[in-house]
Amino acid sequence: MLFSIVHFGAWAEYQKLVFRFNPEYNKISWMHRYGIMIAGWCLLLFFTNYGLSISTLTLTNIGFWAGIAFMVVLPLIMFIDSKIVFLGNIIYSIAGIVYISLPIGLLIELRTHWSDDAGSLSYTIPLLIIFALWINDTMAYIVGSIIGKTPLSKISPKKTWEGTIGGVILTIAVICLIAYLTRRISIIDAGILSGIAAITGTLGDLFESKLKRMAGVKDSGSIMPGHGGFLDRFDSLLFASVFVWLCAKFVL
Repeated sequence: MLFSIVHFGAWAEYQKLVFRFNPEYNKISWMHRYGIMIAGWCLLLFFTNYGLSISTLTLTNIGFWAGIAFMVVLPLIMFIDSKIVFLGNIIYSIAGIVYISLPIGLLIELRTHWSDDAGSLSYTIPLLIIFALWINDTMAYIVGSIIGKTPLSKISPKKTWEGTIGGVILTIAVICLIAYLTRRISIIDAGILSGIAAITGTLGDLFESKLKRMAGVKDSGSIMPGHGGFLDRFDSLLFASVFVWLCAKFVL
């Protein structure tokens, strides 16, 4: 339920941002607009690894068959809209699946991949990603405020190379210390995953800042007063989840 709320909230903000810098996207039909959101949501259900069910139906099967249905229906809807919908609009919709739906789905897959006991990796790795991003944001801000002089990117002038590098190093150090004290994951694995999360999380932050700059807005939304919208809060997580999933599944 939590991931579903984040998913639809992020999608609503993403579409509003695209509306602002690409007015042609406003011409898509409501069936296209909401259909692509639900199609992405099917990915979330599919990635539950048969761990959740409604009566005798697993969410994985619901997501799979509903996803198949949308793979048939959505192209028909887009074909009907073809007189007014440009290829770019379809690309933006597909990009939303890759940017929002897939990363959240992969985070769910991490949460449901291993056994469900309290000490398993199904809890440890998702929490590691979240803690690493929190620590990185905090440490990068502190280090950047103290010694930051070199701007990291024109997209986000307040970020500095010193703060970014310091944030990554301190994130790895703190997460490795937590791994040593809790023994839920090896120190080496913790260091690798936290480093990946910190670096790719920063890229996710920059990517969302670029979207906001293109749209000419300060925040992606106002669901959380003083903190912006869903994308403002979860931009780092969307990027980090993908790369940590790849590493956890195929490397470690």
